[in-house]
Amino acid sequence: MGKEQLDQYIAFEGTEFLIEWYFDTKGKSDALNYFESLDEDEQLKLLYLFKLIGNSGQIKDKTKFRYEGDKIYALKPQPHRFLCFFFKGQKIIVTNAFHKKTDKLPINEKDRALKSKEDYELRANRGDYYE
Repeated sequence: MGKEQLDQYIAFEGTEFLIEWYFDTKGKSDALNYFESLDEDEQLKLLYLFKLIGNSGQIKDKTKFRYEGDKIYALKPQPHRFLCFFFKGQKIIVTNAFHKKTDKLPINEKDRALKSKEDYELRANRGDYYE
């Protein structure tokens, strides 16, 4: 795969973590599509969080980043949520996103994140995710 193709996956390259958008087998990224639908100010809120965790390795503010169980985390640029997980090689994979409407994480959104995580791990470990 050429560098240009690989760049489509990269959301932010920090000193501590590389943050990537998850793509399904058809080359579709729900999280990236959601991000691109936001206005510039909303995009900047998420990019700030990417920069913070990508360069420092952590976000201590639970109003901005939270563990949701089952190795799924939420980046929280209000009023949006971007679900993600950590992967070997200092990577954070952003799986899906949604507009937060309730206090609890919707189970269907967490299920989507878990399915994407399972798919990513399978394809990455097999060596054909980036093809």
